[in-house]
Amino acid sequence: MKHDIFVVIYFVVMAGIIVSTDFLFLREHFWLRLGTNVAIVLVFALVYLTWLRNAFR
Repeated sequence: MKHDIFVVIYFVVMAGIIVSTDFLFLREHFWLRLGTNVAIVLVFALVYLTWLRNAFR
């Protein structure tokens, strides 16, 4: 149960970072915005898969 809550919070933080980066810095740059969003998702996925996957199990 704790792992599920952690994953939900992790995705909410990731979405918050993506949305705030889009609105604050990259509002008018479509391709840079897309690349940045993909990079943020990849970094979060890499961190989750390498360190946090088994943290609460």
